[in-house]
Amino acid sequence: MALKIILLIVFFGVLVYVGLYCRRHATDVNGFVLGGRSVGPWLTAFAYGTSYFSAVVFVGYAGQFGWKYGIAATWAGIGNALIGSLLAWAVLGRRTRIMTQHLKSATMPDFFQKRYNSKSLKIAASVIIFIFLIPYTASLYNGLSRLFGMAFNIDYSVCVIVMAVLTGIYVIAGGYMATAINDFIQGIIMLFGIVAVIAAVLASKGGFMAAYTGLSEITDPSYDMSGAFASFFGPDPLNLLGVVILTSLGTWGLPQMVQKFYAIKSESAVHKGMIISTLFALVVSGGCYFLGGFGRLFSDQIDISANGYDSVVPTMLSGLPDILIAIVVILVLSASMSTLSSLVLASSSTLTLDFLKDNIIKNMSEKKQLVIMRALIVVFILISVVIALIQYNSSVTFIAQLMGISWGALAGAFLAPFMYGLYSKRISKAACWVCFVFSTIVMLADILVPSIFPTVLQSPINCGAFCMLAGLVLTPLVSLFTKAPDRELVDSMFACYDEKVTVKAKEALGNEEN
Repeated sequence: MALKIILLIVFFGVLVYVGLYCRRHATDVNGFVLGGRSVGPWLTAFAYGTSYFSAVVFVGYAGQFGWKYGIAATWAGIGNALIGSLLAWAVLGRRTRIMTQHLKSATMPDFFQKRYNSKSLKIAASVIIFIFLIPYTASLYNGLSRLFGMAFNIDYSVCVIVMAVLTGIYVIAGGYMATAINDFIQGIIMLFGIVAVIAAVLASKGGFMAAYTGLSEITDPSYDMSGAFASFFGPDPLNLLGVVILTSLGTWGLPQMVQKFYAIKSESAVHKGMIISTLFALVVSGGCYFLGGFGRLFSDQIDISANGYDSVVPTMLSGLPDILIAIVVILVLSASMSTLSSLVLASSSTLTLDFLKDNIIKNMSEKKQLVIMRALIVVFILISVVIALIQYNSSVTFIAQLMGISWGALAGAFLAPFMYGLYSKRISKAACWVCFVFSTIVMLADILVPSIFPTVLQSPINCGAFCMLAGLVLTPLVSLFTKAPDRELVDSMFACYDEKVTVKAKEALGNEEN
């Protein structure tokens, strides 16, 4: 117990110190929200990865989908690495950095206003972000509470409050730069932690081959298939595909993820960051789902009907040595606090810059913007704490359900208008509205009246994946039949891609032979 407490104190002390140290980077809006657009590849890549993977993945998704699909759940981690990281950086990273700087855009709603020349789109996007980031924020605490309860026997409310207060301190003090540096530290812990935990859990079952053989012998009356949980695609490939799409493609439309590209320093940083981020996702996300895939080996200790899927991973870890339990607690704290900091920073900056400024509060000075953003960080953290405590005693028991609702609505609404807006001059304002309205209504209906949907879409996971894919079709289709944007205005926006720059020969080959 002394060792666990010492590790926690050191961990929290480092985070708070970094926040206070980074105050000098947070003296204006650009520094507080984007770190002055001068963040290097390692910090950006780790900030992207740690914002991506939280206790939702480690405890909620790994437990639920590992139990349902067995070792095939690892496909979700591979999808996160290849689609959610590698392809996202390749498709969005460079163009996002160039156009957002050209438009002087600091948030996703601000991008929609300037790219599509519509203030109403900006307000609508900020409202959607405010509504749907809150349940995601609240979901971060649940998995953490189970592990804290196992390691320290501490009440759930204490875990929630301590995590919220400490996250608030370093985000309020140091803004984006403090978040990025702490994300790097937390990412290192996550990388080493997940490898150590997988090795220990498999060793407790006789090693990888013994564990894999044991998994292949487990049967479930729901599936008419022998060895289903050790098979390549698992017992339910269709629903597994929905998980891969939601958790991988979803990052392309999440404001707290895309905003990382706004802040990256240079062209070379984009290329390096893409590789680092992909490898990080492969180890952390792939490792989490791979670990969860062996959950059924512990079925004699797990009662899904009584404790839910969120109990799977904590049960798998409960027999580990104290030192590994301490590492797991720090690992999940790192994952949760990094994501929480990213979410509250995105929410507060969006509400301040895109909703309150010039709409509710006229002539808002830069100093006042910083004060309001910091105050809203406190408000958002308080709201998330209250929802988390209420949710803990309500019927919403699965972490995955909360995350699926948020990701589905946000990515479904924003992914297609944002991505197409970086590449196509023809995408119309009307197409953006259709995407916004369609995804928010479908996801709200899936929560309130799921019976109106086909069985496959009654899951928030599958419904969210459907909204994303539908947006990719609806946006160009509606643009074909609606008024095109002003040609001269759009040409001026896309001129940023044609601007000539001088680079060293090692970065680009010349067009003529010497």
